Formats: sequence, structure tokens, C-alpha cells
Amino acid sequence: MKSGFICPVCGLPLERDGHSYLCPNRHSFDISSKGYVNLLLSSQMNAKLPGDNKLMVNARRSFLEKGYYSHLAETVSHTAVKYFCGGRILDAGCGEGYYTKQVVKALENAEKDFSLLAVDISKAACACTASSFKGNSRVETAAASVFRLPISDNGIFLLITMFSPFCGNEYRRVLGKDGIMIMAIPSKMHLFSLKAAIYDTPYENTVKDFDIEGFSLIEAVECSKNILLDNPTDIQNLFTMTPYYYKTSEEGHKRVNSLESLETEADFTVLIYRKSGDSNGS
Repeated sequence: MKSGFICPVCGLPLERDGHSYLCPNRHSFDISSKGYVNLLLSSQMNAKLPGDNKLMVNARRSFLEKGYYSHLAETVSHTAVKYFCGGRILDAGCGEGYYTKQVVKALENAEKDFSLLAVDISKAACACTASSFKGNSRVETAAASVFRLPISDNGIFLLITMFSPFCGNEYRRVLGKDGIMIMAIPSKMHLFSLKAAIYDTPYENTVKDFDIEGFSLIEAVECSKNILLDNPTDIQNLFTMTPYYYKTSEEGHKRVNSLESLETEADFTVLIYRKSGDSNGS
């Protein structure tokens, strides 16, 4: 079966052959028991286990599956259906696959003809995503870096990036002419009340200008609501899946652990861009 991925060694197309991916040069990549293929070369890794660890992945999955960010998932899914005109989709930095599942479900409900590539540098995240799509030939999951995507030039029509590291040059390379990019970012008040519970002097998020070289902004959609976390487990899961978890003092961790309930902001902006310039991304 022809794959949407290319060989990370030689750049030739990959084909799925049983439990492996093979290229014409006979480079072979086994599909793990979890259902994803590892296309991350050792030379591309800056850590033994790069990306989110199992603790962060499991915390995010437990939190998101309770629907706290469902308003964001619905907005992104609706936007994907609105702008998708056929072809291949890339979820760049798919994480545990929560948003991937919502997008796939929305496209299937809209009877869209699509295939989707889900990529994350974390093997733990890829395992979660792949497990959601067993038996669904439309979705392929690979461990890979967004800074060196195993995808051919101009091979993607719609690219989705949810809070992942941004690599404009690589995204422009894989997007075809007039390709669409959907990006979700935290807005200035996102989780402000959580920060107020942790820090003596909480701060609003810095939101950068929306202009991105090589892309034309089509639309910016505000997506916000307050969420009520009524138990310590959900609060701890939210905290664990944020960057604050590793940046907060022991005293801050104690403050989080003492919380029985929390109402905080889930404040996002969904940005829709069209690739501008010539078709090869230069």
C-alpha cells in the first residue's frame, strides 16, 4: 500500500508492506505493536526519548477526553471541513491524538475524501494516536520531527498545528500551492486563574503578531470559555500538561496540590493561513 510518508534516509516514497514500510532502496522501518512507524533517525534526536514523556501524554489525554477543550476541538474541526478541498492532511505535532480524532470524525461526517498523516517526535504520543486509528487506513502515524518531516515537497493540502514547535520553512516545503495551515495558539488570558493560584504575581500570555513570512492570514477565530475543574485529579492533569509543571517551584507545586476545585480560562485563537509565494515553498 502506497504511503504518504517518504524514506527519511534517501527521500524516496515509502510503501507499507505487511508490518513494515519499505522504500525502493530497501530501507525498512517496522511498524510498532502500537501501530505507528518510527521515522525519526538517531541523528535527528537531541535526547534518548525526545518529546513529551508518558506522564505528560497520559495527563493530557485524561484531561482532554473529559471535554474541557471541546470548544477548541469543535472550532478546529469545523475549520478543517470548511477549508479542506481534497488531498492529504498533516497533523504536525499530533500529541496524544485528541484533536486528530475530532478532525477525522468531522471530515468523515462531512463525507470528505481524505488521507491524514499524524506526526509527533514523542513515541509515547504516537502510540496514543495510532491506537485511536487501528483499522482506519486513512490515517498513518509516524514518530518524526516537525523540523525534518518525512513528507515530499508540496505533498500536503491542509496542515494543522496545535501548540507544537513552529517550523515555517518546513511547513512551506510540504504544503502545496495555495495550501492551508490551521494553527491554534493560547490567547493572552489562557489559564490566568491557574497561574494566579500558583504564582504571587501571575502574568498574561504574550501574543505575538499574527504575520508569518510565506503565509497570508485568511482568518483569526477567537475561541474562549471558562472551565470548572471540580476535582484535584483534573487540576493536576491540567498542570502537568503545561510548561509550568517543570518551571514551577516546590512551593508552587504544593499550592496546586492543595486545590480542590478551580475555575480558569481556556482562551485560544485559531489562525487560518494560506501558503503564499511559489509552489516549492522558497
